[in-house]
Amino acid sequence: MTITQLYYVLAVAENQNFTKAAEKCFVTQPTLSMQIQKLEDELDIQIFDRSKKPIELTDVGRKIVTQARNIVNESYRIQDIVDQQKGFIGGEFRLGIIPTVMPTLLPMFLKNFIRKHPKVKLKIEELTTDEIIARINEGHLDAAIAATPLEDENIKERVLYYEPFVSYIPKGHRLHTNKKIEVSDLEIDDMLLLEDGHCFRDGVINLCKVFKDHSEDKFQLESGSIETLVKLSNEGLGMTLLPYLHTLDIHDKEKENLHYFSEPSPAREVSIIYHKSELKMQIIEALQDVISGIIRGAIKFQDVKIISPLPKRA
Repeated sequence: MTITQLYYVLAVAENQNFTKAAEKCFVTQPTLSMQIQKLEDELDIQIFDRSKKPIELTDVGRKIVTQARNIVNESYRIQDIVDQQKGFIGGEFRLGIIPTVMPTLLPMFLKNFIRKHPKVKLKIEELTTDEIIARINEGHLDAAIAATPLEDENIKERVLYYEPFVSYIPKGHRLHTNKKIEVSDLEIDDMLLLEDGHCFRDGVINLCKVFKDHSEDKFQLESGSIETLVKLSNEGLGMTLLPYLHTLDIHDKEKENLHYFSEPSPAREVSIIYHKSELKMQIIEALQDVISGIIRGAIKFQDVKIISPLPKRA
């Protein structure tokens, strides 16, 4: 049994196709198939049910893939040990970022990080929280920046900052003249929300449910971007809530529509997250240092109450 064979097994399990897996592994399809067959012969079991289209794992195959992923990840740790011994911070690093953090945080730290660590080749993807969790567990992301806590036993979290919620309330709205907003003022039916799949949407819904039972929620409008929510609100279609960093770039004329909550301000916890195997920790720590240093000057709120990004369970 070799690590290469286990790597090939993981590729087939992911792609459910021998040819695609071989392309990903940069080997010929016969070579990959032969190595997997040798492993199956050695173990005297079938890892894949080749009669199914697409190919499926057998019951024992699923257990083998789980263990193979652990073994392959641990093998990568050897290079990590060498890099840390040499003080080397470099190589490819795959980072996922949720959509409501990407447009505000990335421009703040990216240039600074690249200048400080030029040997790191960042590959950044905008992904939902569910996609991030799946890819970290599958070994396809080295780390991600997401709202936490996530309550996943395979994922570790390091808090980067706490980002308050800010109300965006247009003129003519019942709350526009309020100097401070109370959570109890919020009405979910009056709220413009992001589309399903955004953890910030779940945070807003959880916040509104603190004081009111909305078992049959009816939303006026939903959008895929915070910028669109602001435009819809300007048209008098309702109020919305924004993450604090998004308020820094809105037009001066629109800033009069920003209303802050009474303390403790509802907020989300934003963390860098990674697999419990703790691979490439020197790069994760470098990212944490750069981001924490920059964000410290942007968010000065202290008295906050963290709102869970997870959908509230019935």
